[in-house]
Amino acid sequence: MDLSAQRDFLKKLLHTKMPYGKYAGRYLIDLPEYYLVWYNNKGFPEGELGRMMQSVYEIKLNGLEGMVKKIIV
Repeated sequence: MDLSAQRDFLKKLLHTKMPYGKYAGRYLIDLPEYYLVWYNNKGFPEGELGRMMQSVYEIKLNGLEGMVKKIIV
């Protein structure tokens, strides 16, 4: 994935809301870490939503949430 595609993916990730469940309507980047850990153990959904949620998990796990928000927005 080239740099432009990565930037577009992160921008889309920051503007995507959770479509269902307890946190429906909340931006993926704002999902609680424990919820993402639970999904990491259970298995993320298939498709783009799952890839985005897994990316948010990795971002939060590595303490990069604030930096990603500043760079992409």
